[in-house]
Amino acid sequence: MTEPGLAARRAAHDLVDQVTIDGLLLSEALATGTLARLAPEDRARAQRLALQTLRGMDRADRMLKPFLQKRPPLTVCNVLRMGTIEIWSGEAAHGVVNACVNIVGQDKHTQGMKGLVNAVLRRISEERPGAWDRLPVPRLPDWLRGPMIEAWGKPAVEGMEDAHFAGASLDLTPKGDPQSVATAVGGTVLPTGSVRLQGSAQVSALPGYAEGNWWVQDAAAALPVKVLAPKKGEKILDLCAAPGGKTMQLAAAGAKVTALDLSERRLERVSENLVRTALTAEVVAGDALEVAEGGWDAILLDAPCSATGTIRRHPDLPYAKDGSEFGALIDLQAEMIDHALTLLKPGGRLLFCTCSLLPDEGEVQADEALERHEGLAADPAALEIDGIDPAWITAEGGLRLRPDFWPDLGGMDGFYMILLRKPA
Repeated sequence: MTEPGLAARRAAHDLVDQVTIDGLLLSEALATGTLARLAPEDRARAQRLALQTLRGMDRADRMLKPFLQKRPPLTVCNVLRMGTIEIWSGEAAHGVVNACVNIVGQDKHTQGMKGLVNAVLRRISEERPGAWDRLPVPRLPDWLRGPMIEAWGKPAVEGMEDAHFAGASLDLTPKGDPQSVATAVGGTVLPTGSVRLQGSAQVSALPGYAEGNWWVQDAAAALPVKVLAPKKGEKILDLCAAPGGKTMQLAAAGAKVTALDLSERRLERVSENLVRTALTAEVVAGDALEVAEGGWDAILLDAPCSATGTIRRHPDLPYAKDGSEFGALIDLQAEMIDHALTLLKPGGRLLFCTCSLLPDEGEVQADEALERHEGLAADPAALEIDGIDPAWITAEGGLRLRPDFWPDLGGMDGFYMILLRKPA
């Protein structure tokens, strides 16, 4: 008889292996079809368990260390990590241990370690009450933690790590009145006007989803459009538009929006959401650097970046990446800023933003753009909107958001944004 939950656990382990061994992001691993043969409830369980394992990996390693004389192969480590986290999240130890032994035993390269996995996880299950909670919050990998401490200081980084471990709530951007949406879904209105739900929820089953009254978008990601302050009838280009949250914000404000992205597959989601929300935008697949049409009133450039600001929602990122590609991303961002400015009409507005916690992709990028372009000016007055703490405004006139902000409300993604005005 098959152990209950075994298929989901096998799939979760496969996902974690693909992230930590193959270097795939979780979204890329999911696209390989790992979960395709599972029932919907098993797919959801596997994805949830993979996220839990990635989020708590450092803490699991600390708990496992006293019971391992030497580190086993990484795929076995991942089984032990997953089992440890399941046991300490309240799952029945007997079922967890049996499933983990089964997973190791199915591979001829690791089946000789069934005894080790069985013994270690049984010892883990016998640990004294509270042992898990007394361990430090999982830390960022050294390759990322070092630059973050240099930028923000150790206390701030520890606050961000607390936020990462806690995970992210579900935030919605209302098409209309925020309080009406909050009342309908049982959420609360945040200071910036987003609606936040605590706990997990099936998005498509929430009130107002089918009617298109809102869309999922982290509160921090909803702020660039608020800073840009689109006006009805303005011609606005949304570069790197997928998955489309900002496109819908712009369209809801009455702007004439063109949403451009390199990925045709991701643009399908943009189009689907526009249909669901009864909003209109022109959707175009293409390279932002090859756009030739000028005369735009405003451009929103959510540039490709390290995505380090989204770790609380994507705990796979620190394990799938090592920072080696960041230099190329920084160069690309500068090139995209320079090109976007050529497409604006005189006096036009460029909102540059990245979901990054690294100053090189935010404050430094903005400073260097202002130095390169004579007459280009930041507009810090655009940041005077509801919910913005003046302490978040930076020296060059941008807005720095971090996961450790709003600790009593559940945090936010890390983001940087600045509104730049082209000379008239």
